[in-house]
Amino acid sequence: MIIDTHAHLDFPDYKSDLDSVLIRAKEADVGCIINVGTNLSASKKSVTLAHQFNNVYASIGIHPHDAMKVSEQDWNALESLVKESKVIAIGETGLDYYRNRSPHEDQQRIFRKHLALAKAHNLPVIIHSRDASSDCLKILEEYKNGTLKGVVHCFSGTRETAKKCIELGLYISFAGPITFSNAQNLREVAKSVPVERLLLETDSPFLSPQPKRGERNEPSYLSYIIPVLADIYGLSVEDIKRITTFNAYKLFGIGEPEQEGRIAYAIRNSLYINLTNRCSNVCDFCMRETYPIVKGHNLGLKKEPTAEEVIQAIGDPGKYDEVVFCGYGEPTERLDELITVAKFLKSKGKRIRLDTNGHGDLINGRPIIPELKGLIDTICISLNAETAEKYEEICKPVFGKKTYPALIQFIKDAKQVIPNVQVSIVESPNVDTEKCKKIAEELGVDFRVRKYNVLG
Repeated sequence: MIIDTHAHLDFPDYKSDLDSVLIRAKEADVGCIINVGTNLSASKKSVTLAHQFNNVYASIGIHPHDAMKVSEQDWNALESLVKESKVIAIGETGLDYYRNRSPHEDQQRIFRKHLALAKAHNLPVIIHSRDASSDCLKILEEYKNGTLKGVVHCFSGTRETAKKCIELGLYISFAGPITFSNAQNLREVAKSVPVERLLLETDSPFLSPQPKRGERNEPSYLSYIIPVLADIYGLSVEDIKRITTFNAYKLFGIGEPEQEGRIAYAIRNSLYINLTNRCSNVCDFCMRETYPIVKGHNLGLKKEPTAEEVIQAIGDPGKYDEVVFCGYGEPTERLDELITVAKFLKSKGKRIRLDTNGHGDLINGRPIIPELKGLIDTICISLNAETAEKYEEICKPVFGKKTYPALIQFIKDAKQVIPNVQVSIVESPNVDTEKCKKIAEELGVDFRVRKYNVLG
């Protein structure tokens, strides 16, 4: 299922065929649509549509174009709509200095009223910003206070503006223009937005994607936007669908996230195996204890699977380029199951990678690398620091001071047996990247830097 987080189905463009539009949306796997109000009348229609159709939800607001027309009576009427069921957001609101259909002072005043209303009811805000990034960001800063949540829709700003929006805790969505042949700069901006902050939208009936440019837009046309986003992020179409649907659930509370923790989960053309949530580290940068979500997959296991359950969850591994032991815990905590499953995968001719913290010998009380010979093609070991002292400070290993020397020995042993060995660190100002790189060079293994807070 995918979610169109911004459409205007109340517009007269759909007067004669709304039912057909919604049927096509369903056929395109659009499970939910947020209908976004642009004035008092449109907001009322948005609520009506939400009551009429199970898969439509309402956002209420007044577009900056109409800011100068808002009377106190209008605003009171808009506020009263917040109590209606299926109203899940405030907006469309913000600033538009491109059309300038209302004075800037009026736009800013009404924008602030929307933000206050959203905060009072703990609702996300849907933000319109066009040629007004500086003033928009200044006003948003006034209202952050740890409670600001929302999305900057149909984003058209710079990388710097996108970064500031992300820092404010906001999501970002791109509509049809991301597909335009002349939109390379916008696609470069999109690359800078973490996929965990990405939402899908059409802004129907406006901004149809390139293959339908010049036609009326509709929610089913998300099918033209998703492949472009998949290419931008180096992910699969299914990845983009799953991740953005989870993001919409997080922000708006709509849709159905995965309830059970995944044993086997796909990202791109790789299958990942989640054996355990246990780990012998408690790293400063790891969200394992609080947020077991990776690329839209729930990895919070309620119980650890048997080897047979893992093999059943894998099914036919033939379509994957690689199978990776990398769940939300340390795979070598369950070495016997790892080996059993790896033997099954090798019988199917699969390439296997192990992502590990390198504590396997300490966890199992013996050198384990010889047991992985012929099973693991690539091993990626988390180095994470250039000294034992810094490693203890950052990773807080349960094995204490003996951990870092054992980790280095683990890398040396792996180099003798495993065809491809990598060590990695998480990008951090507290870690000396060059010194870590030198350690890798001295050990004769590959080195890579992982971005902070980017998983999968």
